[in-house]
Amino acid sequence: MHRDQNAHSVAQKGSEVSASGLDTDWRGLERVRLAIVSDTHGQLDARIGELVAGCDLAVHAGDIMGAAVLAALQPRLGQVLAVRGNNDVPEKWPGSELALLSGIPLEVSLMLPGGDLVVVHGDRAGPTKTRHARLRALYPAARAIVYGHSHQLICDTAQTPWVLNPGAAGRVRTFGGPSCLILEAGTTDWQVRAQRFPA
Repeated sequence: MHRDQNAHSVAQKGSEVSASGLDTDWRGLERVRLAIVSDTHGQLDARIGELVAGCDLAVHAGDIMGAAVLAALQPRLGQVLAVRGNNDVPEKWPGSELALLSGIPLEVSLMLPGGDLVVVHGDRAGPTKTRHARLRALYPAARAIVYGHSHQLICDTAQTPWVLNPGAAGRVRTFGGPSCLILEAGTTDWQVRAQRFPA
């Protein structure tokens, strides 16, 4: 499998964490199940953690704010791919975790069965009204684009690339309860399911 050679990966309690240095080419598999989370702000809802355990991979779209969140994500294949959010800065992370933070990129592209998934935080994608159009213009070859930042659960599958936001998987501004997305990526079809838990 392809590995990003610019990479730096960190092991956290049995899972490899960060996007750098991890496998990003999963096209050799017939189907991959991904848990997609974002905007944990230092706390992952335990119910979402249980869902992640039933998936092959986990993706975090930023505003992680601590290694404990990434360590709590334990997908079956042991890889957690994450991007930095606007709150993932040294001032908001414990000093002992800054090496991990520095290895987390601003953008990740995963090659999945049936197409590519691009993950960004979304804070640099412009105003809310034009964000989806701008993301589609920036990543026209993707099959789907995941972003966070707004804390709003969205599955915009009206056109390709899809634009997906898993909402907030922690306790901060969940707008009705912590949420995530489960993406089933197959060679011929993709399906996405939203999951929201009561606050």
